[in-house]
Amino acid sequence: MLATSIRSRRIALIVSWLAYATYYLGRKGFSVAKASIAREHGLATSSLAWIDSGYLAAYALGQVPSGIAADRRGARVLLAGGMLLSAAACAGMSVAHGAIALGLCFTLNGAAQATGWPGSTKVVAQWTDPERRGRVMGVWSTCYQVGGIAATALATWLLAHYGWRAVFRAPAAALVLAALGVSLMLPRAQTAASTSATPTATIATSDWQQVLRQPLLYCYGACYFCIKLIRYSLLFWLPYYLHVAAGFDEVTSGYLSTGFEIGGTLGSVGLGMLSDRGSRSRAQLAALSLLGLAAALTGYAHLGAAPGIWHFGCLAIVGALLFGPDALISGAAAQDAAGTTAAGTAVGIVNGLGSAGALLQGPLTVSIERTHGWSALLHVFVGLALISALCLAPAHALSQRNRG
Repeated sequence: MLATSIRSRRIALIVSWLAYATYYLGRKGFSVAKASIAREHGLATSSLAWIDSGYLAAYALGQVPSGIAADRRGARVLLAGGMLLSAAACAGMSVAHGAIALGLCFTLNGAAQATGWPGSTKVVAQWTDPERRGRVMGVWSTCYQVGGIAATALATWLLAHYGWRAVFRAPAAALVLAALGVSLMLPRAQTAASTSATPTATIATSDWQQVLRQPLLYCYGACYFCIKLIRYSLLFWLPYYLHVAAGFDEVTSGYLSTGFEIGGTLGSVGLGMLSDRGSRSRAQLAALSLLGLAAALTGYAHLGAAPGIWHFGCLAIVGALLFGPDALISGAAAQDAAGTTAAGTAVGIVNGLGSAGALLQGPLTVSIERTHGWSALLHVFVGLALISALCLAPAHALSQRNRG
């Protein structure tokens, strides 16, 4: 019986990891193909930004409903349905003509992609002991760094060999296959309590109204608002920035931008492991990493037209210091605040507030770049990193009170 439980746990973690990594195939193509799409359709930078914003608005608004659905209906149906809807949206983008059609398809994709994080992290919460949550979530959260790296590399290769429309067709097929895999392979849900775990949360019910009243989640959400604004600005615009500002060709820019997520993989695992040791709270560790991020972004803002290896290395450091607190706050810390049975709702709240910040990345990027240049934009990110660390100041006391 125990062997079966351990085997099911491993399968659940592997399947959910692969599922969320595959989600990224459906969201990274537009950032890589922006320059080609803009040339073919004659789109200004502002039009590209508003297409991004449509996606992000739908993504943000879909987080809490997806979290509630994960808690009440289960993750399997939510994830499989979300991936199929994302596949349809990607297929639509591959045949779209003009900004309106592209915007509608990408907005639909945002709603579909909103099912991914609440559904996947719900699976992890159900199969993980709270005492190992930071370490497990740190390793498991590499799904969105590895998925992002693979998605960027694949999209860049498809763009170079088959044109921008292929950048959306291949991910659509992959998402359909992943949806089938989730439907067939994800084990039946099991709570951590039934696998010898003892939830440490203050909420023992999936009542989403009770979860909404937890002040700790709003500290995390305010921090995550700034984190996701920085992260999505870099995810959506790094290839474009490296091409137009640093002078690299489109293909080289796409590959260099993967340094951000390669570094992020190391940061996610490292900070997650540290957070289980108990010497510092998850909030404290995240705040320290965010202060380091501010310093790293300051250095990158002055890099200029340096060789590609310097850009790759600096982006790896930035990624490590950003993705570490990103994974910690939106994963283990949010799950701690609400417990296993309400993990989907709690994660949906934190990620939804964070995604509202991501929604601002398009207008912010365009307005700052137009009036002050790319270097000024990077200095704005420095300020946001400092604000996000400040938002965690009351979170340590609240988290300790919840544990007590």
